[in-house]
Amino acid sequence: MFNRRNFIKSTALSASFVALNKSGMANVLPSTPATAAGKPIVISTWDFGIAANHAAWDVLNAGGRALDAVEKGVQVPESDPNNQSVGYGGLPDRDGKVTLDACIMDENGNIGSVAALEHIMHPISVARMVMEKTPHVMLVGDGALQFALENGFKKENLLTPSSEKAWKEWLKTAKYNPVMNIENKLYDKAAPTKLPGNQYNHDTIGMLALDAKGNLSGACTTSGMAYKLHGRVGDSPIIGAGLFVDNEVGGATSTGVGEEVIRNVGSFLVVELMRQGYPPEEACKEAVMRIIKKKPGTAQQIQVGFLALNKKGQYGAFAIQKGFSYAVCNTDNKDLLIPGKSYY
Repeated sequence: MFNRRNFIKSTALSASFVALNKSGMANVLPSTPATAAGKPIVISTWDFGIAANHAAWDVLNAGGRALDAVEKGVQVPESDPNNQSVGYGGLPDRDGKVTLDACIMDENGNIGSVAALEHIMHPISVARMVMEKTPHVMLVGDGALQFALENGFKKENLLTPSSEKAWKEWLKTAKYNPVMNIENKLYDKAAPTKLPGNQYNHDTIGMLALDAKGNLSGACTTSGMAYKLHGRVGDSPIIGAGLFVDNEVGGATSTGVGEEVIRNVGSFLVVELMRQGYPPEEACKEAVMRIIKKKPGTAQQIQVGFLALNKKGQYGAFAIQKGFSYAVCNTDNKDLLIPGKSYY
């Protein structure tokens, strides 16, 4: 049975976080307590979350709303041509098409989502417009594109030369075989000491923010699995799977193989566990163990990670495999990068 007191005691003794100082070296920081009331915080998946957090922090630090912060934050990797995991420059599906998935959720339970969207630089903003301007919660494919164009978004080619080259190389073997923790294997050779989760992975940015008024919001956006079947949609645009926020409790987001996250309604599960009193990291761990228990053989071959933030400003993460990392930005730390704990 889960013993909250023993868990808090053990983690206080053993937990350590990694922060990057100005020289790029790592500093060891003790486990942080709950964020003081009125102090905003933003967290996001992977090391490219650091730059995304900076954009979100500009909004939060100015007293802005968490919803505005997460939208602004995830727009950074969405428009980065060097990030082959999210948005512009994302690795395409097996037909050479860059298709995007995104969702957003505010403190009032309002939600918006787009899936299999092509030609739009910022799917997260289209998702927000779905939330705010339509009676629906999700638009997909050509319908999502039509809606975006009708509302002033510009149609663009999102397939960069480098991603097109990678796709054509893949076509030589034409074997669809998603690689576990590819973020550890495809790294920047010019910076071999770079921590896992670099701009070359095929993954997701999920972001959660708590603003000065104590309200939570979240966003999740991705170009999905590289060389996926055309039309494949993962967990990222699905509320309750890739993202869930309950302003009374906290929020959670996920990364990795979306099919398994959807199967377990992962982010909703994490939030419900926090409602029961689980700290964020332990809630994420329990969701991971649910996946492993249901499909132990599959779990050995895939990566799934969860990231959570509760109403008190406490945060944590847990993944199936080693290699997952997440970024934190608050009044005390602007470039905090934490290696997530894992089962294997």
